[in-house]
Amino acid sequence: TLDTPETIKPTGIVIIEGLHPMYDERVRELLDFSIYLDISDEIKFAWKIQRDMEERGHSLESIKASIESRKPDFDAFVAPQRAESDLVISVLPSDLLPEGEDTGKILKVKLIQREGLDTYEPAYLFDEGSTIEWVPCGKKLTCSFPGIKFKYGPDTYFDNEVSVLEMDGKFDNLQELIYVESHLSNTGTKFYGELTQQMLKLSDAPGSDNGTGFFQTVTALKIREVYEKITSKKVPAAVSA
Repeated sequence: TLDTPETIKPTGIVIIEGLHPMYDERVRELLDFSIYLDISDEIKFAWKIQRDMEERGHSLESIKASIESRKPDFDAFVAPQRAESDLVISVLPSDLLPEGEDTGKILKVKLIQREGLDTYEPAYLFDEGSTIEWVPCGKKLTCSFPGIKFKYGPDTYFDNEVSVLEMDGKFDNLQELIYVESHLSNTGTKFYGELTQQMLKLSDAPGSDNGTGFFQTVTALKIREVYEKITSKKVPAAVSA
């Protein structure tokens, strides 16, 4: 059932958000930048169990049935939009834990960035274009079990050339995030430590200690950068993220 048409008067920034923002080619052609949040089936299931079973009293069978009933339409109309996105945040089960153990509590998150865009330069770890694995735990970054692992490198995603930043695990102390930030480039920050500063501002928010919050913050800073390139306007650092 469709709502009646509604006229939207454009402002300086127009955000289109929902399940199908990139499904229609006519809409895609109007977008300056597009983002897809891709939650894997395993994580969706774990999160839905926590919400609907533990908090709302639903049965496991009803939760499974609810997910399965939506899957055909999701696969047909929602998931294909990943191929049209400039940036994808992909949330997956951790590789640091045995399969099936604490699914959804420790996350592996990927920031999948399309190459070749005029307004976006992908963030990278250490050396642009290289393939890198990095375990930063030690004297400068406190890590409890199962630790933290970063990866970076070029890849192909739905026939598009991309750069992928990946974080698996969670931070124990956000103050120490500055150590990780110092090894990243092209994050869209305006000064050293801005990424860490923005993470600390939202330290109580869900995902603030893992890759979901980390890469959402990087994405927010990169959106500011995209806006500045498109409009030739400069946004003060204090008005970020």
